[in-house]
Amino acid sequence: MGKGKKFIMALVAVFAFLAVTFNFSLTATAAAKHYTELQFAPLPEVKLPKYERFVLQNGLVVYLMEDRELPLIGGTALVRTGSRWEPADKVGLAGSTGGVMRTGGTKQHSPDDLNEILEQRAASVEVNIGEAAGSASFEALSEDVETVFGLFAEVLRSPVFAQAKLDLAKTQAKGGIARRNDDPDDIANREFRKLIYGKDSPYGRITEYATVNAIAREDLVQFHQKYFHPNNMILGIVGDFDSKKMRSLIQAKLGNWARNPKFTKPTLPAVSPANTGGVFFVNQPQLTQSSILVGHLGGKFDNPDYAALDVLNGVLNGFGGRLFNEVRSRQGLAYSVYGYWSPRFDYPGMFMAGGQTRSDATVQFVKALQAEIKRIQAQPVTAEELTRAKESTLNSFVFNFQDPSQTLSRLMRYEYYGYPADFLFRYQKAVAATTIADVQRVAKQYLKPDNLVTLVVGNQSAIQPPLTQLASQVTPIDVTIPSPPQQAQN
Repeated sequence: MGKGKKFIMALVAVFAFLAVTFNFSLTATAAAKHYTELQFAPLPEVKLPKYERFVLQNGLVVYLMEDRELPLIGGTALVRTGSRWEPADKVGLAGSTGGVMRTGGTKQHSPDDLNEILEQRAASVEVNIGEAAGSASFEALSEDVETVFGLFAEVLRSPVFAQAKLDLAKTQAKGGIARRNDDPDDIANREFRKLIYGKDSPYGRITEYATVNAIAREDLVQFHQKYFHPNNMILGIVGDFDSKKMRSLIQAKLGNWARNPKFTKPTLPAVSPANTGGVFFVNQPQLTQSSILVGHLGGKFDNPDYAALDVLNGVLNGFGGRLFNEVRSRQGLAYSVYGYWSPRFDYPGMFMAGGQTRSDATVQFVKALQAEIKRIQAQPVTAEELTRAKESTLNSFVFNFQDPSQTLSRLMRYEYYGYPADFLFRYQKAVAATTIADVQRVAKQYLKPDNLVTLVVGNQSAIQPPLTQLASQVTPIDVTIPSPPQQAQN
């Protein structure tokens, strides 16, 4: 074939391709709908998988949930402990106890032996003690569950807290302290909690070199002895097992663990607002933008108005939410902006709003947040806003039950904090029943625009107009990391 014919045929092919593509594009455009016109099938009704709950004679509460989809078994023990109960001069003790329980080995197996046995079976045993709870967990293939559960029981009952592993944990903790001012958002979140709860509150205090240095091996031993008892624990296991055999395994490994008859539930630390207003500032001269948080003390999940407050969150947040539409889209003040009522299970959480903005837009951004908080109190939400917020909340409901382990974890958490097992379903019904009047009522009742604590982390010289446009007094916060005591450095 000559070059001319090849060229003509190539052109024909190109035009044919363009014609088909153009026609397809027209068809696709004609068929395309705006996202508000899309129709979806109703969500399936959520049902809890079958499970059983029983209590051993030593007080250990056990949940079992069979799931034969994969040859895997996983379990978690929730322990009523937490960093909120560690001594103020040894902040970091709870986390160190949890970490070294696992890394330090047991009376029966050295750290290396423990690691080797688990690695050979692609299994894991982990321990973590957070602010309000401790948890120990294991994962294993079904065929290895007796061995792995035995190791899990050892870690719970007879950790040895090897000094070398504690030394390593303390070195790692100090590394975290040294890096804690690297991220402006981390600074903002940390300092904001101090401003809301108080720097000496268990919910606001942080580890320092001095508190880490003060932790000794005996402290870990005593912390473990104080809280790790079967009658202070909830164990949940999910996966590919026969419940009768699993009961026998639990009885064999944990049934002879003596209860502590003298154990009493630890008293919750008192919470009161450390500040009821004020503008605070952390100067970070290297920054080109400001990280901003405003807010005040909040409430708990068991508040009867929690569902309406969560719908309020839906009105404020996300694509199409008031903060996104006004502060980000219309005023162009931020790439990310948010505001939400964030409760906790057994102590007051926070209401907080914030985001990041250019240094020169800092004051305008704060004023925009204040205006939106006041507007949601003054202006009833529209029917469209209510529908969008409720639908997004209800549509996300099913994701709380994506797999059996997630469901079991939720059931255990509700028992741990004293909530009814059907709490989430009550919440679902309450969201569906929330009205425009409910949203405005809770906005007026719970949001306190006149008592907002405002925190800015940014570059003082670049913030123009200055923060004094927000308040006559701006309180600086020094985030310099205190040096360790001299004698502890040797």
